[in-house]
Amino acid sequence: MERTPDGTPVGVDDPYAVAGVCDHLTDDGRCRFALTRSGDDPEFAAERRSDGYACHVGADDAWRACPHYRSTTEGKECYRCGLTEVRLAHDDARPLVEEHHLSYGDATPDGDSSSPALPPDIHDRDDAGPHEITVALCRWCHTKVHKSFARIDDDASPDPEAIGARERRRSKEQSESAFETASERFDRGE
Repeated sequence: MERTPDGTPVGVDDPYAVAGVCDHLTDDGRCRFALTRSGDDPEFAAERRSDGYACHVGADDAWRACPHYRSTTEGKECYRCGLTEVRLAHDDARPLVEEHHLSYGDATPDGDSSSPALPPDIHDRDDAGPHEITVALCRWCHTKVHKSFARIDDDASPDPEAIGARERRRSKEQSESAFETASERFDRGE
């Protein structure tokens, strides 16, 4: 299983197996990185420009071949248990769903690009990494993945504590959205 730079498991053998579409891919199949950040990698941008800025990976989904591939999450639902985020405006409470890194954009903790726990061919493929790959996990699944051998693709149900926290937020959200006339608020002394 892949590991973080601190050595804790990330819950997956091959991050690319669960990685999404590249964050730099536009709706029309062009590379946003080459369009907007050409100064960061002029050679790459020149190659893309000569091809009309088309994504060189394209429909193959061979993301590991692109040096600028990254796939980050919007974090609205836990990938593992399905718990949905409930955020309250003007509330500093910790989010229920957090970003979880499957790949940190660098090598394994000891700097070696191979890992004995992975299938032998994973690191033999064309890998232009390092790449940043994230998924959304609720705080409870996040802890289970890092502190045990839980995997992100386990068939899991939301933790009872997670459901309680979500429902408390939903109740607060509903109470704040209830309509009260000004006279009703003033009668209560607010």
